[in-house]
Parts: sequence; structure tokens; C-alpha cells
Amino acid sequence: MKEGKPATIKEIAKRLKISPSTVSRALNDHPSIGLVTTMRVKKVAAELNYEPNQTAIFFKQRKTFTVGVVLPNLSEPFFSAAISEIENVANGKNYTVIMGQSMDDADREMKILQTLKNHRVDGVLMSIGKNTRDYPFIDLMEGAGIPIVFFDCVPDLEHIHKVYCDLETGMLEAIDRFVSCGHHAISLINGPTHLPASLEREKAYRKGLAQYNIRYKEEYVVNTDLTPEGNEAAISQLLALPDRPSAVVSFNDYVALDVMKIVRKRGIALNQDIHFISYANYPLWTYIENPPLASIEQFPGEQGGKAAELLFQLIEANGRPEPTRITFHSRLVNPG
Repeated sequence: MKEGKPATIKEIAKRLKISPSTVSRALNDHPSIGLVTTMRVKKVAAELNYEPNQTAIFFKQRKTFTVGVVLPNLSEPFFSAAISEIENVANGKNYTVIMGQSMDDADREMKILQTLKNHRVDGVLMSIGKNTRDYPFIDLMEGAGIPIVFFDCVPDLEHIHKVYCDLETGMLEAIDRFVSCGHHAISLINGPTHLPASLEREKAYRKGLAQYNIRYKEEYVVNTDLTPEGNEAAISQLLALPDRPSAVVSFNDYVALDVMKIVRKRGIALNQDIHFISYANYPLWTYIENPPLASIEQFPGEQGGKAAELLFQLIEANGRPEPTRITFHSRLVNPG
């Protein structure tokens, strides 16, 4: 054997004067091989620093034991919590996780998925970006026989597998909290209009107002593209109203951070002149002075873990299972 070159099954067989097939079975603890032979084979394999040819094993099993995860931004605490649970589930299945972040760029998102397909991952977990409007990658993965499970931000489609949080429960609880504190001028800073999550938030917002016979005011609902500039424009629009709202539900905590900063700069007292509740329950709220009145928990870890469990069920399943929809209920919590 040449120095530096990995040992092969044939070299082990030659050293022991047995067949390569016997070596292969012994290395895999096949019951047809006696204990003495198995021990001899493993001893020589260790001496020769033999390592299994993973490519050959993957080819034989028709699996790569890898799954892809595509997220908008890996630095967000929300997705960090989801990734931790996804990796826990994957590790339990002896799978490796390959991650990619789209940065909310639809073209980049598609390139990542194409790369995952080319690397023959066994499955994909995905939260779509805010600028994703079309879903050609669903057919791309389906055509390659690669199951895909969406979680958190999911397409508004019926024929897909998805795990997500029902946003209505938290919104209704938020409005209930505001009303119990004496607020009736309640506004909504929503996300991009094309996002299913934005539509769900506004629908729940209208329902919450109706439960308290509060008249819906179109000017109280503003949209942002979720950039700092868009968030500033949204809160500026609300603050410019003659009948300025005293309470605001924001699309998520990052929107809340931006708009609260603008409010402070304009000399408006947080939690006195204006109050906020936002989605996602940012873990650092507990360290921030004047945090929102409350936050809406969306359970990212639970979503990620359940989505991973579902993906492995699909990987191990025979045939094509019916589309699965798993829903968590959002919940109002104290921030932090």
C-alpha cells in the first residue's frame, strides 16, 4: 500500500488471505461471519487506517445522509432557535445539515436550492424570504425526488408539507391586552402585502377589533418592506395622523425596534404616549429599557423541530404521502 493512500477492502483481504466480500461483511458485523474472523478483519483495518468509502455507501443506499436548510437570515435569534432544534433532530438520525441563507433574495434562494439538488441532499427544510413570490423550486425538488417541508414563512398553497404558527391567536390576545389597558386607537404596522403572513395578520387584526366593536380605520394599517427605511416610513405615517394611535401591533420585533427608536427620537414617551406589541418574542427584550408592552411567541424551536421530524418521515416513507399541515398557536407573553 502506498504511503498516504487510504487502505481498501481488497488490501485488507490480501493481508488476511480471504475474499473482499468476507472483509466487507465482517466490517459490517454480518451474522454469517464468525467472531474470530470479524475481530481479525477489524484489527487489520485499524492497523491500515481503513476508512469506509462513504461515496460508495451512499450510492448503494441511494442516500447522502444530508438535508438542506434554507432560511432568510441565519443571524436572527428566531432562526437560530429553529436551527438548534433542526440539528438536534438531524443528529439523532445521523444526518448532516447544510445551511444556506437567502437574505430575502429570491434569485439567491433559487441558486441555493439548485445547489442542494445538485448535491443530492435527501430533503430540504425551508422558510421562504419576504421577496419570494413564485415557487418554481417546488417542482424542481419534486422532480428530483427530494421532499421539501416549509416552516414559519410558508407558501399559501394546499399541496405542500408545512409547519407554521397560527398568527390569529396571538393577535386576538394582543388586542385584548390593549383594550384591557384602555386603548381603542389600535393600529397595525404590517409586512409586505404579498406575504401570506401579512394577510393573516390583517385578517386577525380586523377580527380582534370587531370583537370589541372598534371601528376599522384604513389609515391605521400601514405596510413596510421590513427595511429600516420602510419601518421609519410606516411609523411616520401613523404619527402624522390627526388622531394618532396610542397602541401599535408590529409585524415583528425588528420592526418594533426600528419604530420605537423613531418614536424616542421624536420625544414621544414609550409605554406612556404610545404602546407596542410585536411578534416573535425577541430574547433580548429583557435587557432593553422600555420594552414592548408584550410580545407574541411563535415557537421557532418547536416549529423547526417538528418540521425536521416531518421531513425525516417523508425521507423514510414509501410512495408519496399526502400533504401535511402542522399548526402551532401563537401566544401573548411578557417580552424577553
